[in-house]
Amino acid sequence: MRPTLLTHLLGGAVLAGAFSSTGAVAAEREAQLSPVNMPPSADLHYTLKARQKGLTLSGEAQVAWRAGEGKYSLVTETKAQMLGKILDSRSEGKIDNYGIAPDQFVEKRYRKEATTATFDRAAKILSFSAGKETYPLLGGEQDRSSAQWQLAALARAQPDKFTPGSEWRLFVAGRKDAQPWSFKVVKREKIKTGLGEVEAVHLIKAPPPGDKDQAIDLWLAPAHDWYPVQLRYSDEEGEFIEQTVDKISKK
Repeated sequence: MRPTLLTHLLGGAVLAGAFSSTGAVAAEREAQLSPVNMPPSADLHYTLKARQKGLTLSGEAQVAWRAGEGKYSLVTETKAQMLGKILDSRSEGKIDNYGIAPDQFVEKRYRKEATTATFDRAAKILSFSAGKETYPLLGGEQDRSSAQWQLAALARAQPDKFTPGSEWRLFVAGRKDAQPWSFKVVKREKIKTGLGEVEAVHLIKAPPPGDKDQAIDLWLAPAHDWYPVQLRYSDEEGEFIEQTVDKISKK
């Protein structure tokens, strides 16, 4: 039976795609320094909606982003109708020359044990409590929560480069392995949010040809400090999970 997007979310695979060997991944990577400017600390509240097997579900997500004095933390809690809490995650670490530099990413998903990705800066190794893979830390590595905020920090530092067709590459840790992600800027567009109509820069991470991984769409709002105001996971079957901001409280 083909798993649904929500099954992937609850099982922890919604952001984990097809994976090549450690050696192949390492060969594709190189550390790249780019200017960054961290978004101000804030609490963000999102409404959640999804379509799974013809059913429409709703819910909410809360994100607490804190950055300052060379450190950051990112705490996320997601709840779905009828299911209750389906995700708790925490990403924390430092802010270095590459931007966000996680030390640890802990994720607890519905009916699953918590998993931890550890970015050992002293040993320069990325490892996982739920997997045996390890990767060298070259600089700029992210986790699934921090990736969108790293993109926001890059955009705040160089907004003139976030133009249609530009590509932004990250190396992203999941539950038990990591992989290269490539986000491309599509265009600027207006989206409806709980804050009203917001102009946002639309980026998309499309799966490679022949890959059945989900697409990820991300909208960053220049007029709102480039905060992530909408995030959407979708697949070729028309199923999706989407969260849209309805409140931002600066801290």
